[in-house]
Amino acid sequence: MSDSSDVTRRDFVLQTAALASMLVGGRLPLGAQGPVASQQPQPGARTMWYRRPASQWVEALPIGNGRLGAMVFGGIERERLQLNDSTLWSGGPSNWNNPEAPAVLAEVRRLIAAERYAEADAAAKGMQGPYTQSYLPLGNLYLTFEHGDLARGGYRRELDISNAVASVRYKIGATSYARDVFASYPDQVIVIRLSADKPGMMSFTASLDSQLRHSLASDDGVLKLIGRAPANVDPSNHDQAVPVVYNDTEGMRFETHLAARATGGRTWIENGELHVQGADEVILRLAAATSFNGAARSPGREGRVPGPIAAAQLRGATDKSFDQLSAAHVADHRALFDRVSLELAPAASSVATPVDVPTDERINTRGASDPALVETFFQYGRYLLIASSRPGGQPANLQGIWNDQVRPPWSSNFTININTEMNYWPAESTNLAELHEPLLDFIERLAANGHTTARVNYGARGWVAHHNTDIWAQTAPVGAVGAGVPVWGDWHGASGWLSRHMWEHFSYGGDMAFLRDRAYPVMRAASEFYLDFLVMDAKGHLVTSPSASPELRFKTPDGTVAALSAGATMDRALVWDLFTNTLDAAERLKVDADFQQRVRDARSKLIPYQIGSRGQLQEWATDFVEQDPKHRHFSHLFGVHPGHEITRDGAPELFAAARRSMELRGDLATGWSMAWKINFWARMLDGDHAYLLLGNLLKPSGSSQTISTGGGGVYPNLFDAHPPFQIDGNFGATAGVAEMLLQSQNGELHLLPALPAAWPAGRVRGLRARGGVTVDIEWKNGAVEHYALSARTNTTVRVRSGASVTEHHVRAGDPMLVRVSGAG
Repeated sequence: MSDSSDVTRRDFVLQTAALASMLVGGRLPLGAQGPVASQQPQPGARTMWYRRPASQWVEALPIGNGRLGAMVFGGIERERLQLNDSTLWSGGPSNWNNPEAPAVLAEVRRLIAAERYAEADAAAKGMQGPYTQSYLPLGNLYLTFEHGDLARGGYRRELDISNAVASVRYKIGATSYARDVFASYPDQVIVIRLSADKPGMMSFTASLDSQLRHSLASDDGVLKLIGRAPANVDPSNHDQAVPVVYNDTEGMRFETHLAARATGGRTWIENGELHVQGADEVILRLAAATSFNGAARSPGREGRVPGPIAAAQLRGATDKSFDQLSAAHVADHRALFDRVSLELAPAASSVATPVDVPTDERINTRGASDPALVETFFQYGRYLLIASSRPGGQPANLQGIWNDQVRPPWSSNFTININTEMNYWPAESTNLAELHEPLLDFIERLAANGHTTARVNYGARGWVAHHNTDIWAQTAPVGAVGAGVPVWGDWHGASGWLSRHMWEHFSYGGDMAFLRDRAYPVMRAASEFYLDFLVMDAKGHLVTSPSASPELRFKTPDGTVAALSAGATMDRALVWDLFTNTLDAAERLKVDADFQQRVRDARSKLIPYQIGSRGQLQEWATDFVEQDPKHRHFSHLFGVHPGHEITRDGAPELFAAARRSMELRGDLATGWSMAWKINFWARMLDGDHAYLLLGNLLKPSGSSQTISTGGGGVYPNLFDAHPPFQIDGNFGATAGVAEMLLQSQNGELHLLPALPAAWPAGRVRGLRARGGVTVDIEWKNGAVEHYALSARTNTTVRVRSGASVTEHHVRAGDPMLVRVSGAG
């Protein structure tokens, strides 16, 4: 037990009111007494700003409403908004399963058992299906102004992430111009307000175009872009003579509609352009829709008609004033964004960065040593999730919803051997649980298709999914039936990893109906697949075969390089995690006693973890040497994070071996990999090492979108650089900072488990813990001063703070403030 003391409900209310009055004038001094729940984020951490327009896509600023997205460049004479719709993809549903795969599987297993690994790799290509389809750009909106580009001063381009508004300000001559842009979720449109401080000064031409096949039309003051997507787009890493294929019956249709309402001046459409002359203020509204009609229907033959959908959205928004649209948008966004705030005080030796320094300059000069920039980076990840993942829509893909290329890197698809999962690591912990819904819905669609793949490709029950997928929920191994690389193409672990998301959503929220009706059926079926797929090795252990450790090959003693073996450690960790969570769910639901026993028996026979000759946790059942010892993936450490099997107290030898593995891997990697390393070192309870990785990530990567397997960093707009841009690094970093401040695996809440010396004082409000508890923490001199707990249902929680552990009984709707005795 600790020497903490609970504060009564009356004291909590009184102190909250007192703190609220202190906050009227600005930032609450760190160390002030009272509950953390009333703290407000510092303004400087909520705004990204720049002294000049974006010249590259990765300098532009993203806005989004979960479906519609735009990259705002902020040009003076010519503004560009690069547009996306989350449902605009190439292709359509197809039969991707391979009936020849079971016979190939038997041969692959025979070769692996004979330790003919390279031959097994070659044979396994015969199990593959087609590549996935590609996420596509919708188009561009250009605004060409009639005032030239010689701004004489005052240029400022910014993104207010707390209100989700991108703005541009500049002055030409004696006139000041302003632009405000947002993507409204309530009204499903993009809204642009253009204004000047002198009457009659707004004159410009608006035009629409697309890299996809399209035509322009107009009707009743509305400019329309009408297009069709290709029936097939090959991945950028798969060279074909005709990589982009159109036809007249397949391919998604789409429309973009633009209308202007001007105060003063005149507006007209001519030659496919919308013109505004001599206006005082102009409000542009843009709507878009596609023919996507579900993952099982052809968008070309069975799709929705996009035109009337876009027209209805535009009409609904046109009936509202800018102030009405803006108020609804900001209220909707802040209802999500304001749930969590973070404030970090710098170490005494740190030199504060003035708030009037632009974001790109702060990246270049300070990086993670600037606490306010870390706050921004943390909240930016939450902003991006709000902007790219909303209930009822599609999950965030490799680039969220932002993509400007017809053949984007890795098809901008859903890469489900870590990247899609990483996108949703912050959803529960940073209090955005409903934004998890698009992925959870998508997992159910994958499970439906994955039953067929399990039966056809493996002769197994349950469901399976592989390395990546698309909006059509492809579940077969990818690779153009033989052109793919088995180290990623034949990996089969996605059903196990994705099932963890169903369990995590329940673990944080405690919704028994969700567990019974949605999560457990998915988890049970994934477990069924592995019960059928596991085979016994020569030592009597159950292993997966074939088995790969994404995306890393090994070297055999004779120097052969191969990918597939039996019993790779990641598979073992995934299956243990899946079986354990499925058993927990079944026990809570009091169902399937016989099935529980089968799972329990299989789990007990799984191949054990092994420690290799270098003191590391082995990545494969045999102590192979890695082809690339510094590889960006470290999937064999799944049991540390995001799993919870390997802990300091529960498995100290394995915990030490996992740490040794990461020491051997090193601290440099691609952007998303460094984000995972932040989370890993947080689980290792090593805050200074996690902070080191945060510093490695929060460094400039320039403006290049060149594909690279090393380098990492962030672009000027704080997008994560693989390179190129992958949004999972942003989401993973946000989750990692949360993990440094609060952990809740294995039955207890651990406050500040990995606090670095660089953050000696601070406060965080609104983080969520497993068990349905929301947590606020304030600390000083590296130690917790007080914390607040709240829950929607009565619950008992164990809280670890420093060396002490305290049990609290939290009543539903009755926040509990706990002040640590002797602190402050």
